[in-house]
Amino acid sequence: MLLLSCAGLSRGFDAEPLFEEIGFELFSGQRVGLVGPNGVGKTTLMRILAGLDAPDTGDVRLHAGARLALLRQQPDFEPGRTLFGEARTALDSLIAAQEELVTTAEALAQSTEEGQKKSLSARYDRLNEMLRFHDAYNIDHQIESVLDGLRFRKEDYDRAVDTFSGGQQSRLMLAKLLLAAPDVMLLDEPSNHLDIDATRWLEDYLIKQPEAMLIVSHDRYFLNKVVTKVFEMSSQSIDSYPGNYDAYWRLRRERYEQKQKMWEAQKEHIEKQEEYIRRVHYGQLHKQAASRQKQLDRLERVERPTWIDSPHMHFGEVRRAGDIVLQVDGLCKTYDQPLFKDLTFMLKRGQRLGIMGPNGCGKTTLLRILLGQEKADRGDVKHGHLVEYGYYDQHLHTLDPDKTVMRAVWPADDPDANEQAMRNLLGRFGLGGDQVYQTVGKLSGGERSRAALAKLVSDGVNVLILDEPTNHLDLWACDSLEEALRDFEGTAIVVSHDRYFLNKVVDVLLVFEGNGRVHVIYGNYDTYERMRLLQDPEKPEPSAKKDVPKEVANATAKPIKRKRQFPYRKVEDIEAEIAGEETRLKKLEAELASPDLYREGAKVQEKMQVFEDVKVKLRQLYEHWEEAVELNG
Repeated sequence: MLLLSCAGLSRGFDAEPLFEEIGFELFSGQRVGLVGPNGVGKTTLMRILAGLDAPDTGDVRLHAGARLALLRQQPDFEPGRTLFGEARTALDSLIAAQEELVTTAEALAQSTEEGQKKSLSARYDRLNEMLRFHDAYNIDHQIESVLDGLRFRKEDYDRAVDTFSGGQQSRLMLAKLLLAAPDVMLLDEPSNHLDIDATRWLEDYLIKQPEAMLIVSHDRYFLNKVVTKVFEMSSQSIDSYPGNYDAYWRLRRERYEQKQKMWEAQKEHIEKQEEYIRRVHYGQLHKQAASRQKQLDRLERVERPTWIDSPHMHFGEVRRAGDIVLQVDGLCKTYDQPLFKDLTFMLKRGQRLGIMGPNGCGKTTLLRILLGQEKADRGDVKHGHLVEYGYYDQHLHTLDPDKTVMRAVWPADDPDANEQAMRNLLGRFGLGGDQVYQTVGKLSGGERSRAALAKLVSDGVNVLILDEPTNHLDLWACDSLEEALRDFEGTAIVVSHDRYFLNKVVDVLLVFEGNGRVHVIYGNYDTYERMRLLQDPEKPEPSAKKDVPKEVANATAKPIKRKRQFPYRKVEDIEAEIAGEETRLKKLEAELASPDLYREGAKVQEKMQVFEDVKVKLRQLYEHWEEAVELNG
């Protein structure tokens, strides 16, 4: 059923329009991701749809009787109300319907007039059916389920809302929207204040709901799992793509190339016709020329397709470091509680290490210890030969806000540096023209982020330490950064909550899980997810993608029961072999950390090859285990 439609929407501020003449339709059951470059007007569009802002032109139509709600970014609560009480207000209409049901039942019991009894009985039936449909007889259970999923503690249910942090209040706003379950949900960055567990819960919750949803999010993993369609928004149009985020990212290039070919073919045809008309217009063939001109006038012109491009980032060549960049043994650190204990891992040249975990778990402290800016309580950190670190701060404090962009990235000790070289470098990170003469403090978050990345190149470091590098970047810049890191000849250490980014970039992952526990995973985020299931066999597999349109069946086909790729083995036998290989891997790490080994070059290469072979075998065992859990029955 069509729930929402808009047509001819335009909105501008000052002299420049944000967007012009855009429109689309939203049907029940659709979960649509709204993506576009920073500044294109996604949040403004959401506010217009919610009636909080007015378009300059165009109109928005909501189906009669349909309810629509926007996830507000600024909480607004009644002072003194408790967490549970505030969440309960989201269901005020159902609570009122319950009360009306009781009064209707009482009136029905006392009524003696036949016509009135018939009317009251019909009203009672309608209310009862509506309450059953919304499971309104279990309101408190619904509230507890959502609050628990968003990681609110039961002991805080009676706590006043105004005593919670801003992030917690934003989570409560999300909880209220989910409980209210409007027919159309407008979700603007719904996972912004959620940890990884709450985000997983929200993903699973949303894909089970029947409401229509329009979702703005920079979390590509979230979009990949939740949405069934993607709208790409530009200043001139909204283009619709079926399927999830990955399907959209592939189809957008295919569609652009097809449209570009059509535009070029028509352009060539028009140019030939116009040349013919110019040549014969005043000659004997002027009638034919006039006829062709009429054909051109009637021709429906193909618009030149627009392409949202990303900066072509790359980090260039760097000085070669030693084979082992970093060796960490038995590292421990405690403040009020343990951050990490007995942490041991090794990082080789060319590897990309990811670090993930909740806020306050010790990720930044670990970085400071690795950089020598803070001391561990116990354990050793050994740095490899010719290792040069460059640090990207998530708060972007590494650039002087009072300097111009060019001077902020200018290398202090490079006599060959010149203005053109700096322009070329900044251009690689999407900064050009007069931007290079602006002060850093006047740049947007995304522009400052790209300037900070360019500074690392200017410094010529061979080990990048990046703390939340995707925070200020749009989807296109994230994709470019991922490609640049995969091509980087040096080594990288990245702290990130961006699961999609970690999947694309890292080959070793440290996962902080609290109370000093840190898992070392030889693989990316998906490898960690498989290991998480291994540790908790009762946890269900991630939900499969549903409702994928036929035109992207090849890219996002519905999963069917897989065929065996590996020979039949008992799950417990595979788990035992995994444990043995992990022990073997730790022993090899210890051997590779020994200085004595490096006196014999051939032996080093031999050990490293064995090390890599064991990692490959472990990945295969993880996949074998996953298959056995699914198919052994």
